[in-house]
This record gives sequence, C-alpha cells and structure tokens, in this order.
Amino acid sequence: MNERLLTLFGPWREPLLLGLQVLLILLVAYVLQRLVARGLTRLGSRYPLPPELLLPVRGGIRWFIMGGALIMVLERLGVSATVLWTAISGFVAVAAVAFFAIWSVLSNLLCAVLILTVGPFRLGDVVEIVEAFDKPIVKGRVIDINLLYTTLEESAESGTGAIVQVPNSLFFQKAVRRWRGSDLQFTPQPPNEK
Repeated sequence: MNERLLTLFGPWREPLLLGLQVLLILLVAYVLQRLVARGLTRLGSRYPLPPELLLPVRGGIRWFIMGGALIMVLERLGVSATVLWTAISGFVAVAAVAFFAIWSVLSNLLCAVLILTVGPFRLGDVVEIVEAFDKPIVKGRVIDINLLYTTLEESAESGTGAIVQVPNSLFFQKAVRRWRGSDLQFTPQPPNEK
C-alpha cells in the first residue's frame, strides 16, 4: 500500500509538499493576525484607549504579519528575501527622489485646482501679491489661469506693461489683494487731494 502511494504521488510529491507549506504559512499568519486583532480589541475595552489609536495600530500589525507571511511564501518558492528587499528598497528610493524632484510641479497643480474650484480670483480681476502690507511683489490683471501658472498683465502706467507668469503656489504662500474686474479700472488713480 505504501509503495503504491509513493508511485502514485511520486512526481507530485514535491509540488504538493510545497503547496501544503504555503497554505500552512498563510493559515498561521491569518490566525496570528486574528489573535492580535482580538487582543487589541480586548485591550481597548479594558483600558480607555481611543479608537483613533487602535485602528492604525491594528492595521499596521496586520500589514506586518501579512508582509512577513508573503516573504516566507516567496522564500519557499525560491525567491531570496535579500533580493526582494533590495528591489523594494531601490524602488522606494527612486520613488522618493522622483517625488521630491517634481514637488514644485505637484504643488502648482494642486494650487491650480484650488484656484479653479474655490475661486479666490477669476479672469479679469486685478490681483496684487504682497510680501507685507507695504511691499508689493507684483500687481496685474488676470488674463489666464492654467495648471502651473497664473498669467498677469501689468498696467502700462507701471512702466513695463509686461506679462508676468506667477506660479500658482505663490498665491497660497503670500498675501493677495484682489479687485473684481468690473469694480475697478486697472489704471491706478492718484489719491484725491483736498
């Protein structure tokens, strides 16, 4: 009988053993995760711990256990944990460098979405970005708002009459004065003298 089982399962013995080991690893990880979650729930009911603390701890422990189980399964399938860790850490490092490299672009994109949805100013308005109350940086009529820049047309009386592209993020970093387009003639009026 034993010889018959060996000849029947002979070529399938290795894959079946590997499959059983993988299932055992996943089952142990699942049970361990459930036990830890139950223990944290009991800990939260016994001591006055806020749910805002327990929820991320429970999620972090779950990811840690399942990640460890995944590494053990991949180890059983022949993937080296060192190679896997090197690949993951290399990917994270490249992603972090890329994120910091395009941070200013992402900041301007987010600020453009906020400008278009919240509407602190609109086309035709006159805006002035000021460093402090008495230090203006730039003033002009808004002629275009795109995803990176807001284009301002300076008045001809200011001497230049130039078109200035202001990064959208600058509108959220500095103080902004605004005059609605229909409320104001763009040419500055001298103060009334009495």
